[in-house]
Amino acid sequence: MISKFAKGKVSVFIDASNIYHSYKRLKWKVDFSKFLNYLKQELDLREIYYYTARDLSFVKQTKFLAFLEKIGYKVRSKNIKFIKSKNKGIEKEGFYKGNLDVELTMDILETKDKYDTLILISGDSDFEPLLQLMKKRHKKKCLVIATKHNISIELIKCAKYINLNKLKKYIQKI
Repeated sequence: MISKFAKGKVSVFIDASNIYHSYKRLKWKVDFSKFLNYLKQELDLREIYYYTARDLSFVKQTKFLAFLEKIGYKVRSKNIKFIKSKNKGIEKEGFYKGNLDVELTMDILETKDKYDTLILISGDSDFEPLLQLMKKRHKKKCLVIATKHNISIELIKCAKYINLNKLKKYIQKI
């Protein structure tokens, strides 16, 4: 199914945070081993990257990331940071943050000679200028995979959009 939209050599860039937030609406999870095998069968896959914030105290995540690396993913991670929130000088609860958009962007640019088609798995509108650049200046075909509730209009307008649900039968974790 996905092969009809890609051409030539393909590299895939996965924004793990975007997938994580999609799981609640999907009500199913991606089996990343099945996903990799599906991509290898459908495409001339050159590289697949996985970007995530990392909590070193979370053993299950560490094992998962090691598994991804073992089967062929290039994992890019950085430690999460706790950001304290303040309201009129009164410290409140905070939140955890670990954004890897810059690292993802750098990899797309630095590896551009290795692929003809880039697949971005994210719905984040921040990537729209990057995809425009890759299409116009570097003549790359750009595909975006996300869920319909987690995709920006900017990405739909600038790249071929594939709803992650359409891949469910090939990549669902059982």
